[in-house]
Amino acid sequence: MSAPTDPQALLARIEDARALLNTHDHQKALTPRLADPLPSLIQQCRSLSEEAAQVEAEPVRCLHHFACTGGTLMARYLAVQPNTILLSEIDPLSRLHIDGEPPRFAPTDLIQHLRYSPREIPQEVIGDVFLAGLAPLLADCRGRGRRLVLRDHAHSQFCHGDAPQDRPTLRALLMRRYPVRSVVTVRHPLDAYLSLSNNNWLHFTPGTLDEYARRTLAFLDAHEGVEIFRYEDFLAAPDPHLRNICKVLDLPFAGVQAELVALMPLTGDSGRGGQGLQSRPRRPVPDDIAAAARTSKRYISLCDRLKYDPAPESGTGGSAGP
Repeated sequence: MSAPTDPQALLARIEDARALLNTHDHQKALTPRLADPLPSLIQQCRSLSEEAAQVEAEPVRCLHHFACTGGTLMARYLAVQPNTILLSEIDPLSRLHIDGEPPRFAPTDLIQHLRYSPREIPQEVIGDVFLAGLAPLLADCRGRGRRLVLRDHAHSQFCHGDAPQDRPTLRALLMRRYPVRSVVTVRHPLDAYLSLSNNNWLHFTPGTLDEYARRTLAFLDAHEGVEIFRYEDFLAAPDPHLRNICKVLDLPFAGVQAELVALMPLTGDSGRGGQGLQSRPRRPVPDDIAAAARTSKRYISLCDRLKYDPAPESGTGGSAGP
């Protein structure tokens, strides 16, 4: 059995302990981890979400051009680059094949059904539906290390009807929610116009070279600041020009893979085909169009802007024009 404790000594020790407990600074010093409350679970989640938002989001890549400018061929060469997914002829606000036509069977096309609604759906809502639909695709691309490229269908907006449609471009629409990397590709305006005429795709009025030049200038203005690549330059030196396009779009580059391009199906193929990446002589220029090429201020201004010779007697048509 232990020896009896001195009562006076025990009382002194108890008083010391009580004094220590009553001293806030000593309490905090003895228990520093308990001095401040732990952050709530909600706050921790909010902090993690804010940190994630600071990580640069994967951009949507865009390829913008007019019909009959070699766009399909150039898009094919982009589509076969590693880990690249390219969707062809995208314009969620297009009304082609909608206005004045009966509803068509389209069980997978939600936006088309919104257009058919007898109660008008606002254009802003249709744009939001499109943007929301991209979200899971972009998330899947990020998870798989893939890049998404959208090939525009600018013809719907700029080359259809009495005037270019006053609405957001695909690029402007995407930029409301996502970072965007874009390039514009062009072809000599005279060659492109002749190809449109040959295909009966002059869907604007008046269907003149001057009017085509006006609409092309409006397209370029709507994409001001976006880097421009000329189709003829691509034909002359495919590898360096494709490399530069991939650099602007932040796409992996594995070279010009002609054997794979032939296996890549895309909509919008209007080209003559058959000779690969080769320039061809310009189509015969009718006298009235040749005269317009010499006198149209808009056409001459457009050629000057894109650094083309406006003379109707010069130039080559390229392999894509029909």
